[in-house]
Amino acid sequence: MLPKFDIIVVGGGHAGCEAAAASATMGSKVLLISMDITKLAQMSCNPAMGGIAKGQIVREIDAIGGLSGIITDYSSIQFRMLNKSKGPAMWSPRSQCDRMIFSQKWRNEIEKIQNLSLWQDSVIKLLIKRNRVIGVKTQLGIEIISKAVILTNGTFLSGLIHVGEENFEGGRMGEKSSVGITRQLIDLGFEAGRMKTGTPVRIDERTVDLSKLIEQKGDIEERYFSFLTINTNKLKKRSCYIAHTDKDVHEILKTGFDKSPLLRGKIKGIGPRYCPSIEDKLRTFAEKEAHQLFLEPEGENTYEMYLNGFSSSLPADVQYRALKKIDGFNNVHILRPGYAIEYDFFPPTQLKHTLETKKIENLYLAGQINGTTGYEEAAAQGVIAGINASQRCNKKEDIILQRNQSYIGVLIDDLVTKGVDEPYRMFTSRAEHRILLRQDNADERLTPLGYKIGLATQERYQKFEGKNSIVKNIYKFIKKQSVKPNEINNYLEKINSKPISQSKKLLDIVLRPEVLLIELKSNLDQLNNYIKDNNGDAIEILESIDIQIKYGGYIEREILIAEKINRLDHIRIKEDFQYEELNSISTEARQKLIKIKPRTIGQARRIPGVSPSDINVLLVYLGR
Repeated sequence: MLPKFDIIVVGGGHAGCEAAAASATMGSKVLLISMDITKLAQMSCNPAMGGIAKGQIVREIDAIGGLSGIITDYSSIQFRMLNKSKGPAMWSPRSQCDRMIFSQKWRNEIEKIQNLSLWQDSVIKLLIKRNRVIGVKTQLGIEIISKAVILTNGTFLSGLIHVGEENFEGGRMGEKSSVGITRQLIDLGFEAGRMKTGTPVRIDERTVDLSKLIEQKGDIEERYFSFLTINTNKLKKRSCYIAHTDKDVHEILKTGFDKSPLLRGKIKGIGPRYCPSIEDKLRTFAEKEAHQLFLEPEGENTYEMYLNGFSSSLPADVQYRALKKIDGFNNVHILRPGYAIEYDFFPPTQLKHTLETKKIENLYLAGQINGTTGYEEAAAQGVIAGINASQRCNKKEDIILQRNQSYIGVLIDDLVTKGVDEPYRMFTSRAEHRILLRQDNADERLTPLGYKIGLATQERYQKFEGKNSIVKNIYKFIKKQSVKPNEINNYLEKINSKPISQSKKLLDIVLRPEVLLIELKSNLDQLNNYIKDNNGDAIEILESIDIQIKYGGYIEREILIAEKINRLDHIRIKEDFQYEELNSISTEARQKLIKIKPRTIGQARRIPGVSPSDINVLLVYLGR
């Protein structure tokens, strides 16, 4: 009934949408199968994109040619650049979004892609022939043939929802779970496990006294996730609000502990350490008398709000009574209680860096099925799986991002090399070269690659080249131009910076930590005029130049360190290397190497349990 496809993507979440869009944009004939095509890229949890390290990932997805950044800008109702008090390596963009507009925009963008088709159904079986996937079978009994399959099932594989002592099957509230694939993959020799995540209550804003909460507004400056966005959307901007629990709230929550599926051990899945349920917080941090909560709008006009920090699987009546004790929530009405959900995942050490499985050829896994948490991590994996599936279908080279090239590279290397023992979440601390992986230079790192493989558009590449040219011109001007005391001293005194007594190079002034280029241009006519003449007024351009000047020495040193470490990633290890014959290495190292089968010495070096002496033995065997 359905024609053959190059690629079938199973699951219409963030990973699935990015995977389908990427592979189809690159020229593959793609079918995206979702259980509900009206809820593509649904924001099942909080309605926001970005945050610490996650914001860098979204900018990288955008830079290489993905859609998450563009759609975030289109649906944003609040933008904030987090960590501005720290160094630029830590700056992380975050947008509060209208969740309904976000999903609808994804649907619109997908429908624009000529060779991308949708199919509403549930996949219950993979079609396998000689250890190669050749298609899928759906719940409707239809067999669809393809060259590659990307599984992005999210929390739907054997999903089980918990609210107090009640539990029922579901991929998320109001939607059924997916069954069949887990059993089949286990029978094929895959290892599977269970993970758990949760989501908080949804609040009726009209029943909250916002005057008793701390208002958190967005940034005044216009900023965007996508390097293509030039105008802010016309949506009404919304504030978030901060609230706190107290002892009385905690005491009420504790009355439900005997009915908590999490605390009673009824939930077997591993939960996220960095986003625990409120009952887990009370148990783990018993000494704390208060916990911070964030009340976040779900959209431009809706009164539905999301209470971040109040994730729970406690009985609904306990959640409700505890909420009413929080200052400002005394008359609260909730639209939906919080709940926990358990689901199947497959330890990602069973994958290659392309996200293709090691056991079954042309089968790719992306998103929460790999043990990650978060829309951004899922979308990043989706892009890479989509790229590599398309490359494979067209007999082109694999695309593997390095750790010094992107947070996406760090994410995937961590997953396939170290595995996960809890839902994986990206942090800036996971990236050893984070000064190179800033949010401002994602286009420099990834747009040329995206353009080369046919994912980034001509428009995107030209904009990238234009920005680079502007940055270089202004940077050269600053290096060669001098400034006189009477031109600059008023500004320097205003910011408590030492005045100059004779002419100095403008570069020396910009090098001062307290001097910001965006402020300096407004106080120095010659600089202001040159920047305007060269179309360099954009805040991201001026910040980029500022960073290059002030942190140039650190950046150059980090590049040298990264290149030194990367040499080990160029020493290849054959897939059939016989680690069993290495009697000179530790038993733990031998077991880990056999299991993971690293593709390079660099990857082997990053495997927990493999010591430097084990690496030296490997190098000797490889003749290095």
